[in-house]
Amino acid sequence: MTTTPAIRAVNLVKIYQSGRGLPVPAVRGVDLTVDPGEFVAIMGPSGSGKSTLIHLLGGLDTRTSGEIWLDGKRADTLSESGWAVLRREKIGFVFQFFNLVTNMTVADNVELPALLGGASPRHARERREYLLGELGLTDRAAAAPAQLSGGEQQRVALARALANQPRLLLADEPTGNLDSRNTRDVLKLLSRVHRQGQTIVLVTHDARVAGLADRVVSLLDGEIVDDGAIVRRRGPGGTAGDVVELRG
Repeated sequence: MTTTPAIRAVNLVKIYQSGRGLPVPAVRGVDLTVDPGEFVAIMGPSGSGKSTLIHLLGGLDTRTSGEIWLDGKRADTLSESGWAVLRREKIGFVFQFFNLVTNMTVADNVELPALLGGASPRHARERREYLLGELGLTDRAAAAPAQLSGGEQQRVALARALANQPRLLLADEPTGNLDSRNTRDVLKLLSRVHRQGQTIVLVTHDARVAGLADRVVSLLDGEIVDDGAIVRRRGPGGTAGDVVELRG
């Protein structure tokens, strides 16, 4: 029995225009398939197209050519409003720079996606309380984003992205601005929701973050140059190590 991919990109291309009108390729013919429940980390040097790719997959940017399929349905042909509905119902997004609603409390920032997704006020509140508790933010529920540290804001952003229990979680450098302690808190929740079946596609430059994934996809100049499964093995001392087996 064949499983329908959670997300599939087919020959995906994004070309920007420079100030002089010259084409600047950012994503060049990417083919990528992510199965339900899989955790894929996307890595590569600055300017390799990582963020562009994940923005294309979530409909935050328009592709130049190629196809994007979500849960077996083509999505790249959707209108802007169609993408908005799809994100509200099926996709959670985490950005490096938080993007919280500044005039809403932490509680309201987290509850809003669940309410927009059709959850009852009671369910949205219970989901909010669970997520804030998991991230150590219960006592910050009434605070405004401006009253939070950067680490707290990113944890709120992650809770918001998970509020409506999305089929797909897309994250763009979610630990890029965090210290070690806050990074650990975010990684713990990502690991926990992944074990519960959450599909995750995450852009990162941090090997600790990539080490949680099932696969690491490496980009260079907008192209996939490696796609490797992470195999966890026991070392001589009995500790688990992560080994990336590349596609070649």
